[in-house]
Amino acid sequence: MKLLILLILGTLSTPLVFAQHIENNIESELLIKSIHSWNGSRLPSYPKGQPEVTILKITIPAGAKIPLHQHPFINAGVLIKGELTVLSKTGDELIMTAGDPIIEIVNKWHLGINSGKVPAEIIVFYAGIEGQAITVK
Repeated sequence: MKLLILLILGTLSTPLVFAQHIENNIESELLIKSIHSWNGSRLPSYPKGQPEVTILKITIPAGAKIPLHQHPFINAGVLIKGELTVLSKTGDELIMTAGDPIIEIVNKWHLGINSGKVPAEIIVFYAGIEGQAITVK
């Protein structure tokens, strides 16, 4: 697990490198790097307070809908299985398939729909503040 986190952090801090060979044939691949969320909105500054990182694996059954919600903190993830459509309240749409990364919109209402035939699984990393909710419904 520590190696995975180090690989992710190493990748995110390496500008303009898409694949990098590390010792012992270990490779690091940049999945996404941006100052903007998936709909083009610029990411907000980090809030003040004690940082708290949360990592969730979310499974959305085939045909299920994640209700309208928003996140007060920057978060990003990777869809590891299935399909997922993300829709913002303002009409922006993102269609994801397995392997696609996402930098989520912040403080904007959105929902998710699994229109596929298998459960969708996404790993999401939240850069929150201790004691504060990462999702608002």
